[in-house]
Amino acid sequence: MPRNLTLLTDYYQLTMMNGYLKSGRDRDIAVFDMFFRPKGQMTYAVSAGLEQAVDYIKNLRFSADDLGYLKGLGTFSAEFLAYLKDFSFSGDIYAVREGEIVFPGEPILIVRAPLIEAQLIETALLNIINHQTLIATKASRVVTATGGGRVTEFGLRRAQGPDAGIYGARASVIGGASSTSNVLAAQRFGIPPKGTHSHSWVLSFDTELQAFEAFADSYPDNCLLLVDTYDTLKSGVPHAIEVFKKLRSKGHKPFGIRLDSGDLAYLSKKARQMLDEAGFSEAKIFVSNEIDEELVDALNTQGARIDLYGVGTKLITSENMPSLGGVYKLSQIERDGKSIPRMKVSDSLEKMTNPGFKTFYRVYDKTNRMAFADLIALRGEKIGKPLTLTHETERWKRTVLEDYELEEKPVKIFDKGKLVYDCPPLDEISAYRAAQLGRFWDEYKRLKNPHIYKVDLSDGLYQLKQILLNNADHGRV
Repeated sequence: MPRNLTLLTDYYQLTMMNGYLKSGRDRDIAVFDMFFRPKGQMTYAVSAGLEQAVDYIKNLRFSADDLGYLKGLGTFSAEFLAYLKDFSFSGDIYAVREGEIVFPGEPILIVRAPLIEAQLIETALLNIINHQTLIATKASRVVTATGGGRVTEFGLRRAQGPDAGIYGARASVIGGASSTSNVLAAQRFGIPPKGTHSHSWVLSFDTELQAFEAFADSYPDNCLLLVDTYDTLKSGVPHAIEVFKKLRSKGHKPFGIRLDSGDLAYLSKKARQMLDEAGFSEAKIFVSNEIDEELVDALNTQGARIDLYGVGTKLITSENMPSLGGVYKLSQIERDGKSIPRMKVSDSLEKMTNPGFKTFYRVYDKTNRMAFADLIALRGEKIGKPLTLTHETERWKRTVLEDYELEEKPVKIFDKGKLVYDCPPLDEISAYRAAQLGRFWDEYKRLKNPHIYKVDLSDGLYQLKQILLNNADHGRV
């Protein structure tokens, strides 16, 4: 069902729009870049949320109730309210595909539209893409740490509200999770729903064995038993094995056990030994309880025997980094047929922006087809051979490539307000992420102290940036 999120914006966006109309700046064409800044150990991100951003743009309109509310604030001119009555987005939007691997400073999304329109959509686009990209990235890190073990998203009850739970589940699948416990998200996005039973199931029976037998009777071909309600190794696993033997005698194949507390490394190794000795070497061990990529890495180091992971709170909230840090910055104004590049200047290097109407390319080494570097360039700038890559600030760091391939990453989503892009299904997005991530060396993906991937500026963009920096006004060339 379409959602009208037009007023999902900051108040100052509307006051600026009102001012643009009054000052005649509404006719200017603006270019805005959305990108994220470096933060902590997150050296790359998995782009997500584009489909919901597309839906937002498609349904932009000010309803009669919206206009009545805004009129009642007493802030906005009659001319501005009349303009909003027929408002629709008429600009161009470029974006990387969902599931794309992106790095700090690279334009995830580029808007070229009348200034008054481009200003309105800033807040909602950041809200949508920041959130899903954050969760998709966290999921990707967890899945990478498991080394191929399957991950179920378990976070609904700890998410910051229904939308965070629903779209967080979607983003988790983009990042590599294979299923979710969230039934509404499963229904809406075609995600396999997964779950077992809770401790309350066991506690509702007189004995643990009775609880296991009743569950096995209900689900004989998908029996996954939670074994840590009382004593995992003395009670839970032995009772599970007893039930599994009964299932096998009736021609059923038990699925496995779940551990939700205690020392997961020790318990998983002991449980694996007990299951194997009982003849259930194919039974899976599923673990949950405050799982994230750092715990998975530690469990691997300790030789834990784990097949499946239920990842909840620390994934759905991205606990160790609760915000992406994505921003939306003006990079060019087009007025009276002239393009005027803009950039924000700061004493902090990471706060500076790149001017102009841009795109970026992934540079692949032709000999091994692996990603070598990314190049942010002015749109339409010719990239020749050989290609010289130069560090933005440490200009003595130079690499010359003779044999390489370029792939332009942003694609056109809206053309003059018309949607020209087909959003792929979720399983294709997840497969795309896996394929793209597979084209980066492991050194760039390790959890701690990863090798920094090269993101350079083209010669044309670097020269334009230097002109603006050297100009006293910092806003004109």
